[in-house]
This record gives sequence, C-alpha cells and structure tokens, in this order.
Amino acid sequence: MKKRKTVKEIREMKAAGSRLTMLTAYDASMARLFDSCGVDILLVGDSLGMVMLGYDSTVPVTMDEMLHHCAAVRRGAPQAFVVGDMPFGSYQLGGEDAVRNGVRFIKEAGVDGVKLEGGVEVCETVAALVRAGIPVMGHIGLTPQTAGQMGGYKVQGRDDGSASRLLQEAVALEKAGAFSIVLECIPAQLAQVISESISIAAIGIGAGVDCDGQVLVNQDMLGMFTGFTPSFVKKYANLAPIIEGAVKQYITEVKEGTFPDAAHSFGTDRSYSGIKKKSNI
Repeated sequence: MKKRKTVKEIREMKAAGSRLTMLTAYDASMARLFDSCGVDILLVGDSLGMVMLGYDSTVPVTMDEMLHHCAAVRRGAPQAFVVGDMPFGSYQLGGEDAVRNGVRFIKEAGVDGVKLEGGVEVCETVAALVRAGIPVMGHIGLTPQTAGQMGGYKVQGRDDGSASRLLQEAVALEKAGAFSIVLECIPAQLAQVISESISIAAIGIGAGVDCDGQVLVNQDMLGMFTGFTPSFVKKYANLAPIIEGAVKQYITEVKEGTFPDAAHSFGTDRSYSGIKKKSNI
C-alpha cells in the first residue's frame, strides 16, 4: 500500500521543481481509479454542484453535500491526498465559523485539507484554520463562488492594477499559512510571476504552463459533456459519445431480447417442469 502524501511533501515538490497533478473527484469509483494512476491530489470541488447535482452554479452547494462526496472519495482512495472545497457560506462569516466547518471536513469526511476562495479578505480566516490544525489551499483569480461580482466567468488580471493585486493576494495567502494556491483563469505570464514569487505550490487552471502544477475538472478532461467546454481544457478522451453508444446498444438488445444471452445467464442441469405456480385460493 502506498504512503499518503503530506503537506510537507507537497511543499518539497515545489522546491524540487516537480510539478503537481490534481483532478476533481466526486465519488469512490473515480477516486480509486485516479489514485491508482498516480494523481498527486484529489480535489472534491464544489464544481460538483454543476457536474453532479445539476445546479446552475457552485453557490447552492451545502456543507452536507460537500461532506457526503468528500467521504465517498476518501472511502474510494484511502491513501490519496484529498482536498475538500469549502462551499459558499461556510467561511464567509469569519474564522470561528470557518474553523467549525473545517473541523467537520477533517473529522466527518476524512479529508487532508480544505480549499477556500479569496485573497486578502480571507487571510485572517486562513490563519485561523491553520492555527486549528487544518491545512488550507487558497484560490484566487477567477473565483466561481463570486463570479457574478467579477462580471461573469472572465480572465482576471489583464491590467496592471488587477495583476498587482493578485500577486499581493498570493503573497498574503502564503503568509497566512496556506500550503498551496489555485490560480484560475489568469494570463500565463502573470501566473509565472506569481509562481516564482511564492514558496508554496501554485496550481493552475487556465493559467498557463509555468505554474507548479495543474488541475482540471475530470468530466471536462474526459469529454463527458456534450455542451460547453472551457477553452483552457484539453480533452484527453471523448467519452460522451462512447457512453451514449453503449447505452443505446443496451436499450436495443434488451428490447430485441438478445440480452442477456446464454453467456450472460445462469444455467443448471435441473428441470423445473414439476414446479407449479401456487394457487391464490
């Protein structure tokens, strides 16, 4: 059995120039598969709101829903390093509320750390979580929980002012005790500057190749959606038509009576001709 990664080892990977891989996972079977492939970090993202629960955004996701999926991922991959997303409303009220919910992630779901969105405004909360013994991954740039305030899902940090602010936020999150940080939808050149300016791992999503690692939503990279795909996503497979084809073939064979056939049925030498249906009288 492999040894579970630690926060210390993740920091050491940054120092050694070894790039980190992170994928979202929301259930035990996918978590087991991804972990067996050697993915460094499994993120139970609040993106499950859209890809698993059918919400229009991440905002409606609750603590109970996050804990339910985090626990499933932990059961599927007991030796993986698992990070749980703190949903909207679980940390915005400040440190005491955040620590209470962070403890639930650790105790009830068994995750190794939590992720929360925001920059300078959440640094005190990050510090409170870290003091309570809860490892924290930061998240700046495009932050889906507050995307509406940013004018929608748009690239952040294009001008000097916002770029400088993002750099300051990354430095502040490191000082607050975060062990890594997600950079979402920012120019590649800015992501490189941020990555080189902090000693903790910067994990990019739509942030170019010069980050210390990369993360993608697994349904995006596996091509399981037939609708919109973000421009920064590379599809490493196109599973949607394969799944659709398999389901349609199953439907056809069941309706035609060709499934199950003899190879997929149980047989016996015994004859049941003497068994009669019991009378209802």
